[in-house]
Amino acid sequence: MGGGTRSGGTRLLVVLVGLLVSAGCATADAETTPVPTFAAPSATGAGAPGEADRDGAIPTECGDMLSAADLGALLGRPLDSVTVRTTIGVAEPSVGRTERVACRYSGTGSSRGVLLDLNVARYTDAAAATKQWTTNTGVEDGDRRDLSIGAAPAALFDRARESVLMVTYDDDTLTFVLPEGPRPGDRPRGEVLVDLALRVLPVVGPPRTAAPAEPVPGEDPAVAAG
Repeated sequence: MGGGTRSGGTRLLVVLVGLLVSAGCATADAETTPVPTFAAPSATGAGAPGEADRDGAIPTECGDMLSAADLGALLGRPLDSVTVRTTIGVAEPSVGRTERVACRYSGTGSSRGVLLDLNVARYTDAAAATKQWTTNTGVEDGDRRDLSIGAAPAALFDRARESVLMVTYDDDTLTFVLPEGPRPGDRPRGEVLVDLALRVLPVVGPPRTAAPAEPVPGEDPAVAAG
């Protein structure tokens, strides 16, 4: 009788251990799939894990900002049916623009045509970028809706045959133009554009800068700051 009790207790212990192991595995799986976030610019010396190791310049290949395959998947296109063309723009000192990259994503095969236009520009500072963004959004046509994408102010314009999303973040401006076309689940164009912005913004990002020097212990902070 006592042996039967010990045997039942052993089986119960094995079941409990198995449940704990399963719960531990589920927790580990959840931790390896981080929720995407997009925070305000910070003056830290090192980038976040997985961040592209760049020198602060805008990527000169559009595929490095948004690959043709990723756009194709987002729009429900057949595999390898999207191409991308990169055009490097010139600086415009009169408005403080230092860089510009234009991207055109097009369909191939039986469904040709423009799928997305993306323009990214960098300015001398955040004030210049914001000023140009304000100017551009002020003359854009369509039904306007202001929104924020994380820490980035944005304006969405809906027109009959296309939608435009204009974003400013730190010293960058980004403009996405999405023509009317098939979308999985008939997602609204604005929703797709926000999804695209969330993918591109962390790649473009502001250039990383060194962290500010810490005052020497015992030194007057005003002197340390210069």
